[in-house]
Amino acid sequence: MGITFSQVQAGAYALILSENKGTRRIPIIIGTAEAQSIAIYLENLKPPRPLSHDLFISLAENLGMSLKEAFIYKYDEGIFYSDLVFTDGQREIHLDARTSDAIAIAIRGEADIFIADEIMDEVSIDVEGGFDEEEEDADDAANNRKTFENMNVNDLRFFLDEAVGAENYERASYLKDLIDKKSKRKK
Repeated sequence: MGITFSQVQAGAYALILSENKGTRRIPIIIGTAEAQSIAIYLENLKPPRPLSHDLFISLAENLGMSLKEAFIYKYDEGIFYSDLVFTDGQREIHLDARTSDAIAIAIRGEADIFIADEIMDEVSIDVEGGFDEEEEDADDAANNRKTFENMNVNDLRFFLDEAVGAENYERASYLKDLIDKKSKRKK
């Protein structure tokens, strides 16, 4: 979906992945170099020399391989784990990759990016869901609250900005209180 600058963590960015044909999103904190590489590609900018991610795709193509997909298969203690899956039409090669690199390479190789269902269920935020627990989506509201409570302050601030922009003040108020609570714990 896009990249946003982290206001709290110097040199960090939040890469926001959005569910295809859905309303759930996942923020992934990435470094400056990976954010720049992704942004350059998304903005259709052409650097004078190939970047590392461009070089990787070029090497694979010259070896007769194409990128089939990037798969985010694990989430543990705030870290996402990913595989790049290459094929030559007869066999598949799985390469372990940092998620930021896997995504930068996948967009260049025009490959799909998949996330394991259990990760989507655990860490995604439904941006359409509210917090009115009396409505039909009470389960979604409860899951969103649980997911927010497990996020770090950087991720929460992104969703706070998004809630304010969408005029979802109930969610914004909840997120601000949660950020304040987590910030006090660190002192």
